[in-house]
Amino acid sequence: MLIAIDHGNYAIKTPHTSFVAGLAEYTSKPPMADEVIEYKGKFWTLTNSRLPYMRDKTGDEHYFILTLFAIAKELTLLKGADSFMNVELAVGLPPEHFSLLKKKFADYFLRREIIMFEYNGRNFSILIQNVLVYPQAYSAAVTRAKQMLKTSRTFIVDIGGYTTDVLLLLNGSPDLSYCRSLETGVITMNNEIIRKVGSLHNIMLTDEHISDVLQGKSTIFSEEVKATIRENARQHAKYILDKLRELHVDLRSDPAVFIGGGSILFREYIESSELVASAAFIEDPKANAQGYLLLGEQQLRSKKS
Repeated sequence: MLIAIDHGNYAIKTPHTSFVAGLAEYTSKPPMADEVIEYKGKFWTLTNSRLPYMRDKTGDEHYFILTLFAIAKELTLLKGADSFMNVELAVGLPPEHFSLLKKKFADYFLRREIIMFEYNGRNFSILIQNVLVYPQAYSAAVTRAKQMLKTSRTFIVDIGGYTTDVLLLLNGSPDLSYCRSLETGVITMNNEIIRKVGSLHNIMLTDEHISDVLQGKSTIFSEEVKATIRENARQHAKYILDKLRELHVDLRSDPAVFIGGGSILFREYIESSELVASAAFIEDPKANAQGYLLLGEQQLRSKKS
């Protein structure tokens, strides 16, 4: 069975689910936890406190445990899924890190053994037989393949949790010789907004508070606090576009497709910017995971034919 997972710095996404990349570890089963995994004598729960940014996510077990949560969620959604499954994973990396970390990332998940764990009282035994790794941004774009073929040059801009990844598509195909990854994602903005609001208004914010304000959701914050959040978001969106211009990514000359959770938060500011002539948005934050699934299915079919 093929399972696609987008290992974001802020959230883990599959084609059907999304959850914050936060974990808590226990030596005994925690009471009143909504979701619990028991694996090798330890208990893990999901939290809303994301893990610190890791450029290389293979340094410890955290992203492997998050992967078990993602697999268990996908298998739970599938009616008739067995508790013992042979699994193939479709995952991704930022385009700029793709060549360097591809093999290491695949090997991280290939444990060469049956993985036994319990999720919410249900026992699972899985064997990860294969790991397919694809470049982020391009993977999300394949969900709009027909649109990508309409222009000879298109920039894909993926504004994620910690990074902004940009990739050039030539006639719908990725040019991996021209890809960049900037540490200008939503987390970097949130850290600055939390600092400023704390200094100016003496209020402690969370990532969720900032997201709610930028998405127009109901909050109890004063208009002054909300104005501070929105103005800093506008400045951060401009900062991203300015950084892209420094990399000779001129979005007044070539169309752009914006993806990732950050693109949704910044859409108003991107569309009104004089630095962007033509912007399309893929609003589903699970688009990369959906793209990994499409690419994986295509690759596996080609092997069988």
